Amino acid sequence: MKNNVTKSPIDMYIKIVLLSLLLVWSFYIVRPFVTLIVWSIIVAVALHPFYEKLLKITKGKKKGLVTSVFILILVGLIIMPTISLTGSIIDSGQEFYQSFNAGELKVPPPAETIKEWPFIGDKLYDVWSSASADLENFIVKYKEEISNSLGWMFSSFAGLMSSVALGLFALIIAGVFMSSADAGYQAGVKFANRLSNGKGDQFMMMCVSTIRSVVKGILLVAIIQAALSYLGFVIIGLPGASLFALLVLVLAIIQIPAIIAMIPAIAIVFSYAETTPAIIFTIYIIFVALSDNFLKPMLLGKGLETPMLIILIGALGGMMLQGILGLFIGPVVLAVVYQMYTNWVAEGSADQVVEKAAEE
Repeated sequence: MKNNVTKSPIDMYIKIVLLSLLLVWSFYIVRPFVTLIVWSIIVAVALHPFYEKLLKITKGKKKGLVTSVFILILVGLIIMPTISLTGSIIDSGQEFYQSFNAGELKVPPPAETIKEWPFIGDKLYDVWSSASADLENFIVKYKEEISNSLGWMFSSFAGLMSSVALGLFALIIAGVFMSSADAGYQAGVKFANRLSNGKGDQFMMMCVSTIRSVVKGILLVAIIQAALSYLGFVIIGLPGASLFALLVLVLAIIQIPAIIAMIPAIAIVFSYAETTPAIIFTIYIIFVALSDNFLKPMLLGKGLETPMLIILIGALGGMMLQGILGLFIGPVVLAVVYQMYTNWVAEGSADQVVEKAAEE
């Protein structure tokens, strides 16, 4: 009996060490796939309501075929705009390069009305006039600023394309997750129950709702703003409409005001369009830029117990820490911590009430 008691701490220590070793070893094995798996889970959670509706329409028959068709349609919806956008950017770049080499690249002179713009009107007019009068000297003079701007745009585009490629693979894996969503959800509930004393279902529902809220409140709003901007750019005949729309999309996703990408577009439009169409375009594009002010409150945090401020802070902080993936993970982590905090406070208050009643 004495020997068993003596050996027990040693046995426990050995088990903890072996378990820790196995967990660390397993982590390094799956580490190259962690990002892809997390993306797949996020995609599956976001798209599962649409997948369920499709299954109801088909009455659950040939589930594998329905899943395959659903994923193929989604892949097509991603690939086609990506190919179109990439082709447009390449064509615009080639035209710019050829015109520059041939000495035919000209910057139209700015409109006199630009001087009347508050704060930046005079300075913008002078810089624009300098570029219009002698483009080569302008490029030499502002070489560093132009290089930094182009480098940021290319790196953003490359990052977006890598996210698209990752998203395509994630869609395929998400199809597998969605086809076994019930089993996966119950496994998550059981795991969460082990951590939160029977509140696993509450935590799982909160995680699912938070992910869908972020998708609607940030990604969907960014896509709406980019699509409406692109429509306005095309109608007004803005050169490089795809590039400006892409810039609007990137800024909206990373939560920087989209108006930053729209101001140069407005300035270019005023340089070649008639005054009335240019003013109408400006009003429209400013409305699009400000649309997130009423779209986000409608979509972000809707139906959640977690305050919208915590979701927004989680999205911004998570994105700063982990990039686009953190945009989804950050709100989930903060929402879980917030729920644990409220439960802890509520349990403490309940214990105080019970103790007070016992004393009385």
